[in-house]
Amino acid sequence: MGEDVFVHPTAVVDDGAIIGAGTKIWHFCHVMKGAVIGEGCSLGQNVFVAPRTRLGRNVKVQNNVSIYELVECEDDVFLGPSMVFTNVINPRSHISRKHEYMTTLVRRGATIGANATVVCGITLGEYCFIGAGAVVRADVPAYALVVGVPGRVIGWMSAHGERLDFGTGNEAVCPGSGERYRRVGNGRIEMVTT
Repeated sequence: MGEDVFVHPTAVVDDGAIIGAGTKIWHFCHVMKGAVIGEGCSLGQNVFVAPRTRLGRNVKVQNNVSIYELVECEDDVFLGPSMVFTNVINPRSHISRKHEYMTTLVRRGATIGANATVVCGITLGEYCFIGAGAVVRADVPAYALVVGVPGRVIGWMSAHGERLDFGTGNEAVCPGSGERYRRVGNGRIEMVTT
């Protein structure tokens, strides 16, 4: 384990788990052998982290989240309370399908709201924002705001976490940071760098 790691006495961290410096693991968590957790992460109460998972730096995992095998979250990801990952498309109790597990990738800075479900085998783009209770079944573009069942893109969010208003044009300014964004076609946007 890294320096200054806090593990609550009720949490279980198996030998062989890699925990980065400054990470906090709270009540009733279980981190299994083979899990990799970066620096400065926070795992809220009752979080489960399976083998073959990876969390980048500064990932915030709220209460009651299970991170199953082959889920990878890059730096600065936020996983809201009781959100759900899956790792197999067609589970049956009486049929082992561990060989069918699919990778799910959550890109840098993404937010997944409370009680949202992310179906396995997809990629959530950088700084996308998944609304509470959404069910996401397909890849999500960077900066997209997704809500509903099934999840659908209804707008755009800045890296700062503010709703972007493109109006009738191709450019928008984040009201919180002043960063500029532009439409680039194919239902995608990008941050304008100078």
